[in-house]
Amino acid sequence: MPGPEPGPLVLRSPAKINLFLNVVGKRPDGYHLLETAFQFLDFADRIRYETNAHGRIIRRDDHSYSLPDEDLVIQAANLLSREYGIRSGVTITLSKVIPPGSGMGGGSSNAATTLIALNRIWGLGLSRRSLIPLARKIGADVPLFIHGRSCWATGIGDRFEDFSPRPHWYCLCIPPASVSTAEVFSHLELKRNPPALTRADFHDGKRFNLLEPVTRSLYPPVDEAFGMLNRYGQARMNGSGSSLFVQCASREEAIGIRDALPETLACRVIRSLNDITGY
Repeated sequence: MPGPEPGPLVLRSPAKINLFLNVVGKRPDGYHLLETAFQFLDFADRIRYETNAHGRIIRRDDHSYSLPDEDLVIQAANLLSREYGIRSGVTITLSKVIPPGSGMGGGSSNAATTLIALNRIWGLGLSRRSLIPLARKIGADVPLFIHGRSCWATGIGDRFEDFSPRPHWYCLCIPPASVSTAEVFSHLELKRNPPALTRADFHDGKRFNLLEPVTRSLYPPVDEAFGMLNRYGQARMNGSGSSLFVQCASREEAIGIRDALPETLACRVIRSLNDITGY
């Protein structure tokens, strides 16, 4: 077993993209059953971990977003500490660029990155596979970021079958809205039992996000952003929103779309990734 790494340890915590998202049912515990295809984005928060002499888990925020005291980073650190009887303190400095409520999985990525980092700092020697059961206790998307490879996902989004879609450049837009995932999934107009989407359907171009109509009806800025981005291609939404994207043939095309959109709509030119295990 490797020894502890007292730090400081600095890791990047990347965003994800949903190439499509289908809701095929609901479990008795309230979680929805999904079909989705995940890639990652070369767009990441930065997290610094360093042991401290206080014996406490402390989060410091180096960003302007408002996060709860017990966010997913703290939940992940506390869970790993309890499970393995860790008494050491750690200071976690979170520098966020992935907006909360944007559908890109920033909080889940931060939690997964924290499990990976503290596994190293505390010298636990756990494999990524061993961390996935802990990740499931924190949130549905957290196992994805532990898994770390592009995949076709089912269950609640935590059963993975690897595949390697072609990386693309995207023009990614983030409307000024923080979407409540719980509100979208609980909405009465959300369809929950459509036909399953096969791999063949996906490769034939049948890509959609079943949550999109509900999110657009609840959040006018998202609907307005769709209207603007659809002028340049087929816009699709990440998760429950608010972020949306259009696939581009090149970086130059993505830049051109970004520059043509109003400055009031935050947009980025980003490339997708298939493997973040060494990120």
